[in-house]
This record gives sequence, structure tokens and C-alpha cells, in this order.
Amino acid sequence: MRLSRRTLAAVAVTAVAAAGTAFALSAVNAASADTTSDAALVATLDQVFADSRLAGSTTGMQVRDGATGAVIYSHNADQRVIPASNEKLMTSAAALEVLGTGYRFHTLARYSGKRSGSTVTGNLYLRGQGDPTMTYAQFDALATAVAKAGVKKVTGSLVADDSWFDHTPLGLDWSWQDEAYFDNAPISALTVAADTNYDTGALAIVDKPGSAAGKAGVLSVSPANSVVTIVNHTVTGKQGSADTVTATRPHGSNTITVSGSTPLKPTATHTTMVAVPDPTRLAIGVFRDALKRHGVTITGSTTTGTTPSTATTLSDHASITLGQLLPSFLKLSNNGHAELLTKAMGRAKTPGSAGSWSTGLAASTAALKQLGVDTTKITMGDGSGLSRRDWLTTNQIATLLNAAQHRPWFATWYAALPIAGDPNPMVGGTLRSRMVGTPAAGNLHGKTGTLTGVNALSGYVKDKAGRTLVFSSVSNSAPAGVADILDRAAVALANSGAAQSANLMKKELGTIQVKPHVVTRDGEEVECSWVPNAC
Repeated sequence: MRLSRRTLAAVAVTAVAAAGTAFALSAVNAASADTTSDAALVATLDQVFADSRLAGSTTGMQVRDGATGAVIYSHNADQRVIPASNEKLMTSAAALEVLGTGYRFHTLARYSGKRSGSTVTGNLYLRGQGDPTMTYAQFDALATAVAKAGVKKVTGSLVADDSWFDHTPLGLDWSWQDEAYFDNAPISALTVAADTNYDTGALAIVDKPGSAAGKAGVLSVSPANSVVTIVNHTVTGKQGSADTVTATRPHGSNTITVSGSTPLKPTATHTTMVAVPDPTRLAIGVFRDALKRHGVTITGSTTTGTTPSTATTLSDHASITLGQLLPSFLKLSNNGHAELLTKAMGRAKTPGSAGSWSTGLAASTAALKQLGVDTTKITMGDGSGLSRRDWLTTNQIATLLNAAQHRPWFATWYAALPIAGDPNPMVGGTLRSRMVGTPAAGNLHGKTGTLTGVNALSGYVKDKAGRTLVFSSVSNSAPAGVADILDRAAVALANSGAAQSANLMKKELGTIQVKPHVVTRDGEEVECSWVPNAC
């Protein structure tokens, strides 16, 4: 429901009756200003959502006073909608509740059997707990630690132990056609990140020109490995030509074919990201190569298995904390982080069994209920929002956002949200090119959500009077992207707070340019962070 003029007037009268004259006068003036401002805001938001582009869609929004939690505006706020990456608000808050800001993932190198000097007569195990920050460099550091522990030869096998999680690699209802995209990479307790954004279970392929136009292009792959086969069909184009390089991987295949033209003397680095079919296999391959570089010989084969409880630890690599991981997760809308944290929550709450989506989502739901979310009103199919079985309401998202302000982890979480209009990728994130030059720029902290037919934006913004407004807006089933309409509503919030009429506020909003920012991939609308350099 909306906060009406009559309700606000009643609040003012009550304040007058209960307080002294001086306080009463100031309370009346403040309430009167809020009444005028909020009434103007309600009228302006009604106009924003009357846009003909929303005809036939389900679009909801709720706005609350961040200090009191009072609802200022509510439009279809109890309608269930697919939230896309707004689901990550739920997952990240639940993870902070269940795991804590100081939570760390661990990756261990352990051996079984006997050790005599530098020789282990037994197996060497690599045991993972789902660390998304294990890059090529981190695996190299782990191999260095094994060598520094004095082990030079292992007579048995190198065993990949990914039993910390179950072996269900893909989420519920994830689209088959997105299988090779890095943002849909399979989930495993043993994984390797392609880059310092911690994109797990994927390869980053940089294309460079050959020595002259018409010559074959040159590819560099990160993480470098001997597991995935790269077929290079690229060619060098003329200077100034477009970069048309793409990469494909057939279903279940470990071969990636890279084709297209890369310009001679390119002006920017062009990167293609591709998910691998088996993150465990890639991780153990990268580790085996690293061991070889550091003089550790494995006589046996590479295999999978479970580490014996009697195994001896050579090295225990701890990740950065969850609090430190949050910016990469939320600002870049990283799907893999959401799912790894979901399974980590499941493992934490049911330590006797492998972390899974079922146990993780149960843990997440319980945590959200403790935060005041009415979990009977929502459905969670995964942790990232890729699943079309995720259903939320803007009312419940706003409930979470309001409650989060009172949790000890709030400052960390708030700072990790994308900030509108900030050009720094690790500050502005998916909002770096949105609401630029508006009152929301540098002000609004929020989470985007984008799939074809889904646009979402929820978070916090301060109005002209410095009041924090909590808001959630989600649109489903519009025939084209409507992120700019949600941006316009958010800018209206930032532009409110002054004693202005509805007509004046609408006029002011009309002078503020809110530019559309639509990113597509193969004809489908996606988060800009899922397409290299698109934000």
C-alpha cells in the first residue's frame, strides 16, 4: 500500500499532541514536507510505470523509508516475478548469515602411504572445497608448497578429490544453449579461475594478430593447461578491421574451436571466455603441470577419488574471506560464486553430506526467514538467478534490504553492491554505465538483474534530503528490455525529498537523461558483465 497524504497528516497530528510546542511545530513542518515530497514521488512513479512499453508485462516496485521501514510506494509488490540476478541479493545475504564475512575456502594437498625422504610411496591428493579464487598462480603456489615440503617423487597417482560437494554440475532449468558460456560454467568443489575476476570453470582466450594480414592469428589461453584442446582457425585481418573472433565448444567436448578475424595492430585486447565441461579435470591438470614445473614427479596417472582420513597434509591453501570476495561476486554478478556459496552453505549446515543445491537452498531459505523474509512467498531454484524457477516479490526483496541494514555485515555488503555511474569496473560494476550524470550517480548502491524478458534493479539510494530509500523493482515479460524504465524510477527516488509538487517533480525528471544500456549475446539480453568489456 502507498503512504497517503491522510496517513502522513495523521502522523503529524499525533506528533503535535504528544510533544512540546517547539518540537510539535518542527514535527509538523517535517511531516508536511515529507507528505508533499512523497505524494509527488508516488505520482511520478505512477507516471513512470504507465509507460506503454510495459503494457502486458508484470512489473512490480516497492519503496520504503530506510530508517523506519514504512512503505512509501507499492506497485504490484506482491506479484511473484522471476528476479534474474536479483536472486544474488538473497544468496549473498544468506551466505553472510550462515558462513560469516570471515569464511574462507580451503584447498589441500595431502598424501597417503609412507614417506621416505623426498619420496612418497602412495598417492598425492588435491582436495577442494569450492574455492573460486584458485587461479593459475594459486595452483602454482600450492605446488611450490609441496616442493618446499621436501616431496620430489610420488609413486602412486595424483587424485582429484571434489567430494566436498555433490556431482550435480548444472543448476535447475539452466538453458542448454548457454552451456559453453563462462557464466554458466559447471559447479565443482575443485575448480580453477580463468582470471582475477575469479570466473571459475572457464578459459579466457585472448586473440592477437599474426605478423601480417592474411597470416594465422595467435592465441593465448588462461589458465594455461594441457587438458583442453584449442583449435586455432583465426586469421589476421587488415589494420582497422573489426575483431570477429568467437569460440565454440560442442556439448560434452573438451575441444574448443576458435575462429574469426583479429585486426592487425588492434587498439584493445579482445578476450573470449568459454566454460569447460569438467572443472575438476581442468583443476587437477593445472596442478599436475605446476608440480612438474617445480620438480615434483608423479609416477602414476591422474584420477579422481576421496582423500583418506589418515592422509598427511602437505599444504592447506586458504582463500580470501567471503567479505573480500563479495565485490567480485556482486559487482560483476558472478553466477559461479552464487552457486559455490549455495553448496558451501549446504555443506556447513549438513557437514556429514556433500554440499548440494537442495541442502544449500534449504540453508539459504532458513537464513532468509530469520531476516524477516516471508519464505512462503518465494521460490528458490538456484543461487544465481539463472533458473526460471526462481520466484520473488519486490515486497520480499525490499524486506530483505531493509533488514540487512541492521546486520553486522551490512557495511561490507553495501560496499560490494554496484554503484550507479561509477566508471571503475570494481566499483560501478554492472551499473557503471547506467544513470550517468543523474542524481543517482555515485549515490545508488544496487543489484541489477538481466535475462531476456527480465529486468531488475533493487538497492538503496538517498533522496535530496539525505533520507535513505530502500527499493526493489522487477519487470517480467516486456517485449524488449526495459532497464531504462527501472533506472528512471530509481532516478526519481534520488530526485525526490524536496517540498515540490508532483508536476514540478515530473518536469525535473523529464530534463534528466536516462540512457538505455542494453547488452545482448546471440540475440539474448544478459548482464553486461557476462560479455567482456560490455559494461
